[in-house]
Amino acid sequence: MLLKNRLFTPGPTPLLPAAQTAMASFSLHHRTADFRALFTRVLADMKDFIGTRNDVLVLASSGTGVMEGAVSNLTSPGDKVLVLTAGKFGERWTGLAKAFGCVPEVISAPYGETIALDEVKQKLTSDIRVVYVQGTESSTGARHDVKGIAKLVREASHDTLLVVDAITGLGTTHFDVDGWGIDVIIGGSQKALMIPPGLAYCAVSERAWQRMETAKSPRYYFDFRKERKSAAKGETAYTPATSLFAALGAALDFVRKMGDGDLVEGRKALVDNAELAAEMTRAGVQALGLKLFAASSPAAALTAVQTPGGIDSGAIVKEFRETFSAVVANGQGEMKGKLFRIAHIGYYDYLDTIGILAALEHVLATVTGKPVKYGAAVQAAQEVFAGNLAGRRQAVGA
Repeated sequence: MLLKNRLFTPGPTPLLPAAQTAMASFSLHHRTADFRALFTRVLADMKDFIGTRNDVLVLASSGTGVMEGAVSNLTSPGDKVLVLTAGKFGERWTGLAKAFGCVPEVISAPYGETIALDEVKQKLTSDIRVVYVQGTESSTGARHDVKGIAKLVREASHDTLLVVDAITGLGTTHFDVDGWGIDVIIGGSQKALMIPPGLAYCAVSERAWQRMETAKSPRYYFDFRKERKSAAKGETAYTPATSLFAALGAALDFVRKMGDGDLVEGRKALVDNAELAAEMTRAGVQALGLKLFAASSPAAALTAVQTPGGIDSGAIVKEFRETFSAVVANGQGEMKGKLFRIAHIGYYDYLDTIGILAALEHVLATVTGKPVKYGAAVQAAQEVFAGNLAGRRQAVGA
């Protein structure tokens, strides 16, 4: 059969066609009034997409660049910071903190699990300058209790800052950034915003801006103060990724249309879409007798699935690619070979969900050599969708 390449990975994710068109046709110079108008509009829209009144920065980098900036701008060598980690990306905070001379206190949870709030409360001493955590740990498919963590941080000290890597969380999880007291929240272009890698963004609280005036870690390109000063004039401190900004503008317009002209409602609809696709996927894989990896706190961004006994997940990933040209993700680090990950972020819909589950039925039959009840995963997902649809109809008619 004809093969269409499809991404089911937690980044990069499928590209929005309107964003591709905008990116391909964009040719404005970045120091012009036209680009300043686009740049200013995008920054304003990004506040609604994130859900904040705080200033937002958008930089040309991967998400890790802004993660680095969230360390270099907020700390001084010797500062004690608290890192909450349960996967490969949580571990990245530890590496970044050490790179800038901080002293990281680390709370670890096993891969696939989430952080215990009691442990966080015990470690939140008055000398902790910053707490670093993921919103979603995309290496394991687990979602952390950011609201609960934020509450503990605020109760412990007004001076302790909370930084959340929500690169896969924004657009797949409902956050109350200002209400919870998140000081820096970080996102990336190649996730729920449906455009290629190359842009990273963050919203920064006034507490965090004040900390930057006393922080002594070295910074240059990722000096957030420079970017804030330039953004106030409708410019970037350095050369921006102009075509990606055009794509970002188109993506935000698409999200606005999802909310019937209201970007905030569109963002909520985008998150609800991910939540429903995730619920359908979890039901489908379990109907095939497979086990969820992060069963206690599953994310909406992706579903991590344990492989059947004796099967290397690399074989499953390979079979998806060779038979269906579908790209799913293997496990990372110590979980490579033990799980595979199916993402449902951004430009991802009902038919994508049904299609990947139908493909999974064939993949399992081929890789395990055992009979599979075709339609079992699809039926389970359909039942979840039908229940959601019935619930919405009832709510509308109520």
